[in-house]
Amino acid sequence: MWPPAPRRGRKIRSGEDKTMDVNQEALKLHYDLKGKIEVVARKHIETREDLSLLYTPGVAEPCRAIQRDYEQSFALTRRGNLVAVITDGSAVLGLGDIGPAAGMPVMEGKCALFKEFAGVDAFPICVDTQDVDKLVETIALISKSFGGINLEDIAAPRCFEVERRLKEVCDIPVFHDDQHGTAIVVAAALLNAAKVTGKELGKLKIVINGAGAAGIAIGNLLISMGFGNVVMCDIHGVICQGDEGLNPGQEAISRISNLEHEHGALADALRGADAFVGVSRPNLVTAEMVSTMKDGVVFAMANPTPEIMPDEAKRGGAAVVGTGRSDFPNQINNVLVFPGVFKGALAVRAREITEEMKVAAAHALAALVPPDKLDPEFILPSALDKSVAGAVAQAVADTARKQGIARA
Repeated sequence: MWPPAPRRGRKIRSGEDKTMDVNQEALKLHYDLKGKIEVVARKHIETREDLSLLYTPGVAEPCRAIQRDYEQSFALTRRGNLVAVITDGSAVLGLGDIGPAAGMPVMEGKCALFKEFAGVDAFPICVDTQDVDKLVETIALISKSFGGINLEDIAAPRCFEVERRLKEVCDIPVFHDDQHGTAIVVAAALLNAAKVTGKELGKLKIVINGAGAAGIAIGNLLISMGFGNVVMCDIHGVICQGDEGLNPGQEAISRISNLEHEHGALADALRGADAFVGVSRPNLVTAEMVSTMKDGVVFAMANPTPEIMPDEAKRGGAAVVGTGRSDFPNQINNVLVFPGVFKGALAVRAREITEEMKVAAAHALAALVPPDKLDPEFILPSALDKSVAGAVAQAVADTARKQGIARA
């Protein structure tokens, strides 16, 4: 029997987490909807002529056209505006390794966001294997049905190899959003937070806690954009080149980060730091730790409970605070990134999404908050602002053209 709906209008006590109410309402909505997406025909079949044109015998001619010229598959089918959202269910947003079937609601939600915010069609595919070879082969074999591949919720370090190998064999963009979408939105937020606090790019010390897929991608992008010295931390503390037990992604970033070769715990790394980026676990940072930073910019993005709650971060002297949640200012959310990135890449038929395209997306996103509107509690546009995807898409498409990788 369905549990009773939560009482509406109940006053939330100070400090009370509303997650339980949201969870129950979301569960009921999913039961009601029985899925968040559906397939809709773009032309209704009402007459014999419709049937002849859309199916047999008329459909044979576009098939022959594609056989003669593979590129026509993007013009004569929906492929040119269709993204596959693919997971193995091994690292589903805060839930961990719950399997492909349990990951389906997240993939459906991602597809709904693609359509709602960018007009891009997307289809969820949940693959029942965590074997890299099988996963790569499966995705590569179905790639001719799509214009882009959005990898989602695949655990590190496996996700790095999956993405790298798919880029080698696919002729369409492959983008692991947990890595690069997160990195782009964090970079945009930090660009504007630096403006708000008067911090000088190139001289920042940025501490990233969480050296998985998202953390490493954030670190790589911030370093490539010249923000300053990035110090990576994981459950064992500060990561330094030469440490034992690092996976390939951690070992690679250790060579370009932690320029002062620091050692110690997260609290040690935060002393004198300009910014903290958390993609790790709840309640790891205290107000006292924030107080040792320099006008700290704190992006505590663990969900649903951040590494430090905003009021605590401010009590410690944080100048700007952002989280991954919608119930606090400065929500740092991937929905500001991936719809526009794919929209732009698909529009120009780019084979890949390059580092330059990611940087352009970050700058375009940051620029959507005009200088006269910038504020410690307003460094990014709203996740519900549907103008964002267009601006990001334009920047991505323009960069692809400048790089000479646009095919349309």
